[in-house]
Formats: sequence, C-alpha cells, structure tokens
Amino acid sequence: MADGPPAFFGSPLFAPAMRALTRIHVAVFQATGGRVGGRFRFGSAFPHGVPVCLLTTRGRKSGKARTCALIHLPDGDRVVLVASRGGTPRSPQWYFNVLSQPRVLVRTRGGARRMLAYEAEGDEREALWERLVALYPEYAAWTDRRIPVVVCEPPLGA
Repeated sequence: MADGPPAFFGSPLFAPAMRALTRIHVAVFQATGGRVGGRFRFGSAFPHGVPVCLLTTRGRKSGKARTCALIHLPDGDRVVLVASRGGTPRSPQWYFNVLSQPRVLVRTRGGARRMLAYEAEGDEREALWERLVALYPEYAAWTDRRIPVVVCEPPLGA
C-alpha cells in the first residue's frame, strides 16, 4: 500500500496552486534557459535535485499550446516522463493531450527539440519505471494506481 501523497494534495486549493506554480516555473525556466528551474529539489530530490524539462503539447479540446514543467529521465536521445500528477488518483491533462496528439516540444537545458511521444508498455515500461523510481522514489510511494510512463523520441529521420 502506498503511503499516499501529502495531505495538501486533497485540498481544494491544490489544483489552482499547482497551475500558478507551473506558470511561474515555466516562465523562469524559459527566461533563464533552464539555469533556474532546470532541477527539482523536493522530497527525495533534495538537495541535489532531479532534471526538469518543459513539455509543450497541443490541447486536445482547445487546440492551444500548453506547456508544463516535468521531472524527466534522460535516456540517450529520448526523454522519459511520468504522468503522476503528484501521485494523485488522476493522470495529468498533458498526458491526455499526448494521447490525442503525440507531436510535442521538449525543452531541456540543452535546448528545444520536436519529438513524438508514446506511452511505454510491457517490458519497456517496467524497465523505465524501475529507473524512474530510483530517480524519484515518491512516484511509487504516493499512489497505488498504475502511473503511465511516456517516452518522447526524435521523429524518424531527424
């Protein structure tokens, strides 16, 4: 059984607070090229931090570009993401956007790249999940749901 997310995750203020913090994080990352905001230092990631990227998806309903800051696992020329939404019971909106439109833009401290995203399954998912939990153990501690793992890779021929 998972320990569960921190109590404030259940607060009605959680979602609006996360939206505001995400906007600030994205703006700071973009303004500094990731020098500030390029590492996440919360929980087990303190003090050294884990890498953060900006993911831009196309809203499946609005069609608008949506950008969020996410912990990522570098994997060669791929970027691996976790649709954890902080260990809450539901997947984040960016995940549903990716399922609807897999063309994404990923920004790391190394620059921006257009990529194609897909949900990892089977042995690939399990191998990546082990590495993700080693990177940030809270992924496994805060929920019992099967959290989707999303792989972003360069398009063929790129």
